[in-house]
Amino acid sequence: MTDFDGTFLTRGAPGYEEARLGAVWNLRKPDRHPDAILMAAGDRDIQEGVRWAVARGSNISIRSGGHSWIGNGIRDGGLLIDLSALDEVVIDAPRRRATVRPAVRGSHFNALLAAEGLVFPSGHCPSVGVGGFLLGGGYGWNSRALGPACFSVEAVDAVLADGTLVHATDETHPDLMWAVRGSGPGFFAVVTRFHLRVYPAYDQILRSAYVFPHELRDEVLAWTYEAVPGISQSLEMSAKVAHTPGAPRSTTMITAAAFCTPGEGPQMLEPLEKAPFLRHALRRTERVPSTLDDLYALSDGLTPQGRRYAVDGVWTDAPVQDVLDAGREVLDGLPNRDSFLLWMLWGGQATRENACWSTQARLYFSPNAVWHDPADDLRNETWAHEGLRAMAPVAHGTQFADANPADRPDRGLEPEQTARLERLRRRYDPQGLFHSYLSPDESTTALAAQRRHENSPLVSTERRNYRRTAP
Repeated sequence: MTDFDGTFLTRGAPGYEEARLGAVWNLRKPDRHPDAILMAAGDRDIQEGVRWAVARGSNISIRSGGHSWIGNGIRDGGLLIDLSALDEVVIDAPRRRATVRPAVRGSHFNALLAAEGLVFPSGHCPSVGVGGFLLGGGYGWNSRALGPACFSVEAVDAVLADGTLVHATDETHPDLMWAVRGSGPGFFAVVTRFHLRVYPAYDQILRSAYVFPHELRDEVLAWTYEAVPGISQSLEMSAKVAHTPGAPRSTTMITAAAFCTPGEGPQMLEPLEKAPFLRHALRRTERVPSTLDDLYALSDGLTPQGRRYAVDGVWTDAPVQDVLDAGREVLDGLPNRDSFLLWMLWGGQATRENACWSTQARLYFSPNAVWHDPADDLRNETWAHEGLRAMAPVAHGTQFADANPADRPDRGLEPEQTARLERLRRRYDPQGLFHSYLSPDESTTALAAQRRHENSPLVSTERRNYRRTAP
């Protein structure tokens, strides 16, 4: 057995199950079991873990911050390398550069940067680690102006499939850097450090929010969709369809955060303040000076830890009425009072030759099922995933932050980028050491179990059709 500085646990050993379950933030844990788990303490552990797996013909999966809704790092068999102890941050304020380990939480990173007058477009949820976030593209605070966070990755330290630790830049390892910027769970190495470009802190953040009655939902959503091309890139606007305490039916909330100078904020928010339906708002919050900590706190309230989650989403830039019609089942079918639909107007970025990140559009339409009782798994999973199948005619792929290819396969990269990524995988990882994206065969959800039952030859066609359409 290799001498690790961290903790190495084989299946059945004391502490194994605690480590397996602790590697998934979602209370809904996958029923998948690695043969061994390595709680890495540093780069040497990761290198030795890779060599251990190679010597035994085992596959490797990676856990960075652990916020993956589907627990992508938890696979059957092989070795899980858990990087959650690697959370160091080094900031070079004069050069506007920072080096972060993969388990660093975005909120913690920005708190350290704020002390230096700097900021980074980290994930909206404060508990999201930077590792998976950056690899998947990274739609963070003010990414409409600063771009997906992966564009700010200037170099990485990574352990390759032969156990070699390399420092990769666009000059030394251009193909590796191309794949780092957007391949998500399909990346074929272990990133141990990200070297990032960071930005001057915002002079001011102004936040406005409005809640509208159910009857205005389609009008409000359509207006935001059509308004986005004409608003400032530094104004982040989104909407949420959810149940609001005291309202008999679901409501629609518009939120807007202006990352601005004191003089720019009112002008940036003016288009929203002139919306034709504003007088019908049930609640309003206008031009409130805010900090990133304030925004993190509001976001954290949407998805608190200790709940069961099923999250999915599709990009689209189809005509808005087509989007609303295709999404009607999801919009009308919130499965409980904690679940919600996010209407996120963050896309439209130009792709870059040095990044495989590619699939995106004007709108990201994302159902978020939230619940407590395992008995409700099937109903909530069905709403989050099956409802999006009706959007296939208007959809343009998904994003890796929410993708659940095990229950609803969809593309996270464009075909050209996918083909290049697979060519590079064969070059960097010819033996297929590193697990790639989850497949439907690996799903352990209630929805997958129902599909297996419905596809059984013992189930009649009539019964299968009934089960698909029943409420």
